[in-house]
Amino acid sequence: MTDTATTDARPADGPAVPTFRLFIAGQWVDSTSGRTFESHNPADNRDIIGRFQQGTAADVAMAVRAADMAGGLWRRTPAPKRGEIMYRFGALMADHKERLSRAMTREMGKVIAEARGDVQEGIDIAFLMAGEGRRMFGDTVPSELPDKWAMSIRQPLGIAGIITPWNFPMAIPCWKMMPALVAGNTVVFKPSSDTPHCATLLVELMAEAGFPAGTVNLVTGTGAEVGDAIVDNPDVPVISFTGSSLTGRHIAERASRRLKRVSLELGGKNAIAVMADADLDLATDGILWSAFGTTGQRCTAASRVVVERRVVDPLLERLVKRATDLRLGSGLDENVDVGPLINAAAVEKVASYVGIGRGEAELITGGDVARDGDLAHGHFFRPTIFSAVKPMDRIAQEEIFGPVLSVIPVDDYAAATTAVNQTRYGLSSSIFTRDANTAFRAMRDFETGIVYVNAGTTGAETHLPFGGWKETGNGHREAGHAALDTFTEWKSIYVDFSGRLQRAQIDNQEL
Repeated sequence: MTDTATTDARPADGPAVPTFRLFIAGQWVDSTSGRTFESHNPADNRDIIGRFQQGTAADVAMAVRAADMAGGLWRRTPAPKRGEIMYRFGALMADHKERLSRAMTREMGKVIAEARGDVQEGIDIAFLMAGEGRRMFGDTVPSELPDKWAMSIRQPLGIAGIITPWNFPMAIPCWKMMPALVAGNTVVFKPSSDTPHCATLLVELMAEAGFPAGTVNLVTGTGAEVGDAIVDNPDVPVISFTGSSLTGRHIAERASRRLKRVSLELGGKNAIAVMADADLDLATDGILWSAFGTTGQRCTAASRVVVERRVVDPLLERLVKRATDLRLGSGLDENVDVGPLINAAAVEKVASYVGIGRGEAELITGGDVARDGDLAHGHFFRPTIFSAVKPMDRIAQEEIFGPVLSVIPVDDYAAATTAVNQTRYGLSSSIFTRDANTAFRAMRDFETGIVYVNAGTTGAETHLPFGGWKETGNGHREAGHAALDTFTEWKSIYVDFSGRLQRAQIDNQEL
């Protein structure tokens, strides 16, 4: 054991349970509260992963103080040197990829192949942002006056409050922390209380990579106690949050009192449009992956299929056969296709929406909690498909965040476009068609931040901006060089070497 955690005496009925600490000012420390909470394996709730500190506002205040003290040296460290530390972190993640992936599957449930992809996203963004240390471009432009130099540069905001969800517990923290850090900010990081172990493992590697003490600080605990304390702290000028729309609004309202910059990545109700000329086998592959991968617990998950009536029946036949063949179980089993939901509350929410769907449409497969054998010890729900769904039904409009798919029949491309766009969200969409003209129309017409052609709605690459329209967020983007916009301010600089006072605009008119 390291200073990260202590180990309780081994209980008579099971293995010892480690107690993990906060990370503040380069040290692993206990919370001022003296309280802890447990993290359980959602595939087997008898498996306790560890006990974690129930952080407080006082802990946040200490973390912010540490980040502030580290900030001066960190922002003055040349950006290419900051990038070198980030490269080391990415390499450490790659070295520990299997260990991190298995720990993730144990704590949040996604199947091991997807967990490996989650870790790989973290590696990719670390390497991408490390390179931004040498590519943090500004602009050098001609001045309108003689003997005058004009340029713009990016500069860090200060301390970034990073608040992350449980469904991508390594990728999303990296998507946020890497651009914040390479730009010269320091970080106070609050992960979801459903995945504190994943966050601890990440921060361990960040410390090993050489991020200076105080540059990265980890405070675990509840949103009401830790999250609000980060948002309210006057010394934290920028907040980056991914999670539910309800919580996002709460954060935006609190942060607006101090005019903070807030980046919100919120809900989705993503649609796949299937045209009559589509390759239905390919469409089926894309739909199943998008709808039931990560057990539907992705902001980019496809929860709606908008399909031309002429091919509804053959598409449904394929979807039902494949969905009923999906194997449920622990994601650590390489043969399992669908893991558990994250917790009992998620099961209850999905079940309640299935009840709503039974009154709105036709349930054609799934629709119930899975309790067979070992599944009874976890939070499993069978992949569920409704047919004959109307575009404005609740199950077609509200984010369920589980393995529930609504199939919506339409007459033609125009009706499909209306159905795709007829939601308050706008993150990801896709179209399956063999017609190039239709594909290009969809790229233009679909009101989402991401559009796929002949692929599912998920699978973003780290070198392109990630984010959505409408109530999916507030206009900021993660990944790609656009991610730097959240964590930097622009500064315009003028150098006059004429040796006399030149008055912009006024002197320009006299030339």
